[in-house]
Amino acid sequence: MNASHSSSSSNGTVRSVTVLGSTGSVGTQTIELLVADPERFRVRALVAGRNAARLAEQAIALRAEIAVVADPAAYADLRDALAGTGIEAAAGIDAVIAAAALDADWTMAAITGAAGLASTLAAIRRGAFIALANKEALVCAGDVMLRAVKQAGATLLPVDSEHNAIFQSLADGNRGALEKIILTASGGPFRTASLQEMERATPEMALRHPVWSMGAKISIDSATMMNKGLEVIEAARLFDLDAAEIDVLVHPQSVIHGMVYYRDGSVLAQLGSPDMRIPIAHTLAWPKRMATTSRRLDLATVCRLDFEAPDLKRFPALRIAREVLQTGGGTPTILNAANEIAVEAFLKKRIGFLDISQTVERVLLQLGTPRADTLDDVVALDAAARRAAELALPAAAHAAHTV
Repeated sequence: MNASHSSSSSNGTVRSVTVLGSTGSVGTQTIELLVADPERFRVRALVAGRNAARLAEQAIALRAEIAVVADPAAYADLRDALAGTGIEAAAGIDAVIAAAALDADWTMAAITGAAGLASTLAAIRRGAFIALANKEALVCAGDVMLRAVKQAGATLLPVDSEHNAIFQSLADGNRGALEKIILTASGGPFRTASLQEMERATPEMALRHPVWSMGAKISIDSATMMNKGLEVIEAARLFDLDAAEIDVLVHPQSVIHGMVYYRDGSVLAQLGSPDMRIPIAHTLAWPKRMATTSRRLDLATVCRLDFEAPDLKRFPALRIAREVLQTGGGTPTILNAANEIAVEAFLKKRIGFLDISQTVERVLLQLGTPRADTLDDVVALDAAARRAAELALPAAAHAAHTV
């Protein structure tokens, strides 16, 4: 991560911001922080998928310059909601990318999945601070994104609580003395479930995360632990680590979000309540800090911190992701695309819960280890993996128990 960019807010002046994915889980929490400190930030653009009503409310509350919906069908509703406010309304993928390319000190990249890749790259090419909440973009196009970061002199600020914890724990500048990092995982709703119970799991059950409040896709990824697998790949990209330098521990209290082991035997950990506003605020104010209303951590109330190794038999997604990291090439692109298709199929009750990881593994075996050196390569491979995943989905009858 390049940290050479100097933002205006570093000198105590107003920081200009853009939020990509403003109506999603991370986006709405970002908006909450911006609304609470309006004198500190100037909002250039807010971008959403199709929720025109909420986007308009956000844009008016923050006096944004422009509001954009990716879905052209939502444009009329957005335009009408913003009539007379002086806020520009726009729609479509080209408008999303144009908004991301607007000059801003800080951009929240929170458009879920590979769909957020083009806009994230547009923001990176400005050379500013990019708060990266869209791990999938870095997973599926890591080499392309990191080259763009280097060329533009941009700074990636990780928003995922685990990566943000590692980022904070490395703040003493002793990156060269690192021995390994540990990413923690809550274990999700099926941490203690048997394979038989997981086989019967419904989308409603998988969406009931015991600790975090998240969107549907990331909640399912947490339930399969694919989310942690994607985070292992993301950590390797962000911090230039080998697979052997990244460990995962299940930590159901979700108090310690990440740890750095140093060669002298020291371990630095970042702790906090399980509230995404904390890492968002850290990136929003970086390199300074800002106040939040997040619940303060009370260790006397928590009383105990438990840790256990992940069970790779019940959660094979983590094993698959580690293998993909070691294989490299275009396999992370395949992994991400196949997983997005499988998760969507599970949410629509077309396949069972255990079928998600099995589908991903089948597609990886089928497509082998192609290269993905350019953005065109990534886009083509992503499309091929999605087609292969659709064909690899088990028959609907296999998922009858989830209906």
